[in-house]
Amino acid sequence: MNSNSGTPAEFMKAAVLHEFGSEGQLITESIPLPDVGDSEVLIKVEFAGIGQWDIFEREGGYAEMLEMNVKFPYVLGSEGSGTIVSIGKEVKGLAVGDKVMATGFLNPKGGFYAEFATIDQKYVTLVPPSISIQEAGVISGVGITALRGLEDVLQLKKEESIVVFGASGGVGHLAVQLAKQIGARVFAIASGADGVEMVRKLGIENVVDGHKDDLLSAAKAVEPEGFDAALLTAGGEAIKTIAQMMKTDGRIAYPNGVFPLPESDEVKAVSYNGDPDADIISRFTHYVKSGNVRAHIDHSFPLEQASSAHLALKEHYIGKLGLKIS
Repeated sequence: MNSNSGTPAEFMKAAVLHEFGSEGQLITESIPLPDVGDSEVLIKVEFAGIGQWDIFEREGGYAEMLEMNVKFPYVLGSEGSGTIVSIGKEVKGLAVGDKVMATGFLNPKGGFYAEFATIDQKYVTLVPPSISIQEAGVISGVGITALRGLEDVLQLKKEESIVVFGASGGVGHLAVQLAKQIGARVFAIASGADGVEMVRKLGIENVVDGHKDDLLSAAKAVEPEGFDAALLTAGGEAIKTIAQMMKTDGRIAYPNGVFPLPESDEVKAVSYNGDPDADIISRFTHYVKSGNVRAHIDHSFPLEQASSAHLALKEHYIGKLGLKIS
């Protein structure tokens, strides 16, 4: 391992679980630093993203579903940003001192709810100058999930029309921006007046409030022939209405974890995972570098308030929530 004077002591502060369960199980304590393998980097974490999937992970859902061999204390957090303080001997293109963002879903050496995180270099990329270090901490997991749905599953093309449901949420507010960059005509269904306003500020003209607007008539006004595609980043009854907005050969997709599940006789939708890999991280970073894809952070919590942050995931918020680590 190539050490550097910036390398920390042997312990770090982290929000940990000693058993799966409620947000009350999240406590802050000192734990050993993760070691750094040959192809890994050690990041001094500045910001970590918080997502709806963190709840499922905290409750032990992924551990059960994937039959994981879990070791406690367990550190959540699948996306974050910070500064590299140590690198493995096989690491290429990254150096100590680099400002980076990373996505590490179910990272075997622990997540980003900690002062330091070790992660394989393939999940790490330099922070583009177009975004802040705070945005970099919360953007990659949701951005990759959105892009996977748009490009790989729906195969959205320029000049096509798309409905994004849950447009003011974490995945949704990235999806509307990415769909616009692809060149599609975007119809966004957001949550609440603040959600509508935020999505409009992202440059999306056709935005409606899913809680109170007449979705069908608003959709027919902009796409009377129906939509080519739909990305569902939230669940609920409105999905049946969205099914009525589609062309007969329209494609509908949703990332796994959306609840209530968009499944009924009227809705034929494809589910997918937003797992990161080097290819999609590269593609997503390319969009971010354009300067036209940003993250909206509703609120940042200190690391010690990770349990409060998880409570906030159940309340109304727009964009993303984050943890300020250092």
